Amino acid sequence: MNSLTRHYVEHRFTVLFATLLITIAGHGFLGSLSPGANPLDWLLGISLVAVVFSARRGKLRWLLGGLTLCAVAARLAGGLLDHSTSHFVSHCLVALTCLLAAGVAVRRALAGGIVNVEHISAALDAYLLAAIAFGVCYWLMEAVLPGSFSSPGEAFLTPPRAIYFSFVTQATVGFGDIVPISDRAQGVVVVQGVCGQMYLAVLVARLVSLFSAQERR
Repeated sequence: MNSLTRHYVEHRFTVLFATLLITIAGHGFLGSLSPGANPLDWLLGISLVAVVFSARRGKLRWLLGGLTLCAVAARLAGGLLDHSTSHFVSHCLVALTCLLAAGVAVRRALAGGIVNVEHISAALDAYLLAAIAFGVCYWLMEAVLPGSFSSPGEAFLTPPRAIYFSFVTQATVGFGDIVPISDRAQGVVVVQGVCGQMYLAVLVARLVSLFSAQERR
């Protein structure tokens, strides 16, 4: 293993955090520069590649890699054939991959050992991945059950808007520009808001515990 590869392995969750931030914040700027393009798909693809390599070698990495390849293939097929089912399958696979990767990141964040940048990055990765997964789920819900959400000025909740709403919900900001209408949508929104706050509370407690044990040594 050369020095560059070793450096990446040691900081893979930090790299993933950077790619996720670029995806979340960058797609809006890139979209404004090229209105006809859809940069979110490309940036999500890059993030999913980083997700695959965040897992250690083994069955889990192969699983994440397989899901990512299937998601990309379905998205490309949907774009070439203009097939809505392919788009739907692609988004389902993206949500599943993000949820699995969030579990990997949580396991790394809450693992014992010295609290370092990788612990913090893994914890933040899990938070961001969960929000992206919920956002994709909101879009899927609106696609299957139209009218689940109300978004002024838009007839349909787009994936970027759905992910934006997910982060607003998880952070419990509640701007009110997008509103869950159906009972199912409201139930999922409540679950995300509660789980997001519980995760932060448990995470802070665990990291403080690890840091305190580290200081006592």
